Amino acid sequence: MEAPILPDSQQRRVPILRDVAALRAALAGWRARGETIALTPTMGALHAGHVSLVALAKAKADRAIMSIFVNPAQFAANEDFGWYPRTFDADVELFSAAGGDAIFAPPVEEMYPQGFATALQVGGPAAASLEDRFRPTHFSGVATVVAKLLNQCQPDVAIFGEKDFQQLRVIARIASDLDFEAKIIGAPTVREKDGLALSSRNVYLTSEERKAAPALYAALVCCASALRGGAAMEQAVAAARASVEAAGFTVDYIEARHAETLAPVASTAEGPVRLLAAAKLGRTRLIDNIAV
Repeated sequence: MEAPILPDSQQRRVPILRDVAALRAALAGWRARGETIALTPTMGALHAGHVSLVALAKAKADRAIMSIFVNPAQFAANEDFGWYPRTFDADVELFSAAGGDAIFAPPVEEMYPQGFATALQVGGPAAASLEDRFRPTHFSGVATVVAKLLNQCQPDVAIFGEKDFQQLRVIARIASDLDFEAKIIGAPTVREKDGLALSSRNVYLTSEERKAAPALYAALVCCASALRGGAAMEQAVAAARASVEAAGFTVDYIEARHAETLAPVASTAEGPVRLLAAAKLGRTRLIDNIAV
């Protein structure tokens, strides 16, 4: 079965696979030639951070495939599913220029056909009282769609950005728990020159909010530096929260957690530590994290 390709007039240089049958046919052809496969799941609205994921995918495998699917299951009713940025034509061009091999871009009814009635129940890092405290259904939706993608593609490796650090830990957990063969690899966060982590949602920021936005990363850097210098955990984290609030944010959380389990830690002696943050600036909710 040949993978469906959109018309040349649209200048799409990579195959656009719209259903699981076409996806598996393309993958089977690569595997028959002994080629390894890396999957990069995304919701589109690609930027330089996503390009870095493609570069890592190409370094880890012979073929790089990207999924582009705005997953309704991970959005709550009051969230931005309806206006989440959708830039598919530009995404295809960017992925093509990065040297990717194919895009899996299924419609909602392909991923969740009529009668679909299954969702993963997730614990461990998904119940760490971070994102889950504010988005209680989010990680069930993430876990369900990622499990489907890993099953549909059966890649050798799957690449996820570290910016969504709790998500990365959740995905690593479900891949291990459900015996997926894919190796889950985290890719470093890509930032603007002023430190703001690249995100598809950054387009929501007004010009004034964009000027204030780097304060979130700056506070994390200052906190991490203080902790490395021996500062008390509670005081250093409290100072970071105060700094972010002073910059005009409404803080959902700034927390120091164990980098593997996401369990709370009282000091850097308790294991590798990660600072994780989420805060709202106007209508834009930014997340970030750094290692200590």
